[in-house]
Amino acid sequence: MTTASAPLPTRRADLLARLAQPHQYDLAVIGGGATGLGVAVDAAARGFSVVLVDSHDFAKGTSSRATKLVHGGVRYLAQGNIALVREALHERTTLLNNAPHLAQPLPFVMPSYRFWETPFYGIGLKMYDALAGKAGLGATEFLGRARTLACLPTARADGLKGGVKYWDGQFDDARLALALARTAASLGALVMNYCPAKALVHEGGKVAGFVCEDTDSGQQFTVRARTVVNATGVWVDTLRQMDGEAIGRPVKPIVAPSQGVHIVVDREFLPSDHALMVPKTADGRVLFAVPWLGKLILGTTDSPRQDIVREPQPFSEEVKFILEESARYLTRAPKVADIRSIWVGLRPLVKPQDDDGDNTKSLSREHTVLASRSGLVTVTGGKWTTYRAMAEDVLQKCFSTGLLPEKPAGATNRLPLVGTPKEAVTHRISDAQGLHSYGSDAAAVLGIPGAQTDLGGGLTVAMVRFAARYEYACTVEDVLARRSRMLFLDARQAIALAPAVAEVLREELGADPHLDAFLALAQQYLHVPA
Repeated sequence: MTTASAPLPTRRADLLARLAQPHQYDLAVIGGGATGLGVAVDAAARGFSVVLVDSHDFAKGTSSRATKLVHGGVRYLAQGNIALVREALHERTTLLNNAPHLAQPLPFVMPSYRFWETPFYGIGLKMYDALAGKAGLGATEFLGRARTLACLPTARADGLKGGVKYWDGQFDDARLALALARTAASLGALVMNYCPAKALVHEGGKVAGFVCEDTDSGQQFTVRARTVVNATGVWVDTLRQMDGEAIGRPVKPIVAPSQGVHIVVDREFLPSDHALMVPKTADGRVLFAVPWLGKLILGTTDSPRQDIVREPQPFSEEVKFILEESARYLTRAPKVADIRSIWVGLRPLVKPQDDDGDNTKSLSREHTVLASRSGLVTVTGGKWTTYRAMAEDVLQKCFSTGLLPEKPAGATNRLPLVGTPKEAVTHRISDAQGLHSYGSDAAAVLGIPGAQTDLGGGLTVAMVRFAARYEYACTVEDVLARRSRMLFLDARQAIALAPAVAEVLREELGADPHLDAFLALAQQYLHVPA
């Protein structure tokens, strides 16, 4: 099975007109992050009729704020969760094969400052290789001091004994989410951003759909479906409560949110194509220094939150922790003044019903799929790497509960996502023009007037027009945060480019691109708490 090669237009008026048509879908998904979009693709690939809505933009929340790693989970191996690691390693390879323009192998080096660390961690990573089997990306290597410094030239040399090199994957999370949305659409699904679900529709004690609302116009739509999937991440309990109240069965919250902070600095702090990984920091989490799109990502933390907010802010102790831990391993330590952007993601960790959620490091990283008495299917937890396996589990739950007629799994095992290059020449075109993440769409971007007009930072007028015409972009934030990743890489540069982006979007959309809202948001990505 292959997806359509020509980009499908995403003119919002046309999409809303489709949404307004009376129709009963087989499956309706609420939530346009990794999980919901994965479900939409899987269901559409099996031939079901599908609609998906999101309250904001696709991947606006957690799914654009990952550490950008496609990984089996080295820390889960240390915890003895072999099944989770094996599944993730299999899915890692599947993702890299299905979206090679957005996900690639990346070498990691774990420096050793004690004699026992190299053999200890090296043996564990050899087990990692063994679990991956034929899906491995490269063999783990034991490094001496000189080779470790060759891979990590700015690593602290004092006391360095050697290191271990292993392989995992890296990806562009927001653009992968967008590729999933466009792939679902190419398979016949209707996907809508900025269309929050306002209420569930129940008939005879069963969920029969929902009411959603176009954010700009306020127009409401009643969507009818045989099955409704709640894939709203850290917000799943809101819909579960809504469902429980409607059928007179109150529910207990299942999500304990944990926040992870990521700091972005210039590559000069680690000028290498290898990532640095510290297996155990003072708080027990792994610390990464990962090269990504010309910058360096430092992270991440694991701090419980009691509130669930759309734009979470870092705690001062989290920023201090990342900078101090980085200083232990880098010869030149980044300071607050060196931060180009800082972002926070909320993880929807699944808690036992008797857990108070105070220690999120001990909570499950696995996903959970539940079906309520009314038939509302809820999925939460998990991680980006296993989004496809999670989607298969959701569909299986729909089958086992009689909500949908069963159709064979495996439709997405070898399903190239939109943009996957079909020929080597496409790779050469996209790479030469700085359009690698567009893959096979690179030629379409180059065919738009303004392809050579650089707004700054490699963002062209044509890229903005393409985002508006074919990538569901409605606002300046959509373009600068998720169609390009400028806000996540350099918030100051994003602020400087915003007026020019807004002007192009006004021409394309004939609507307010919300420039002022973006400028206010971008300041938060520069804010470092005292």
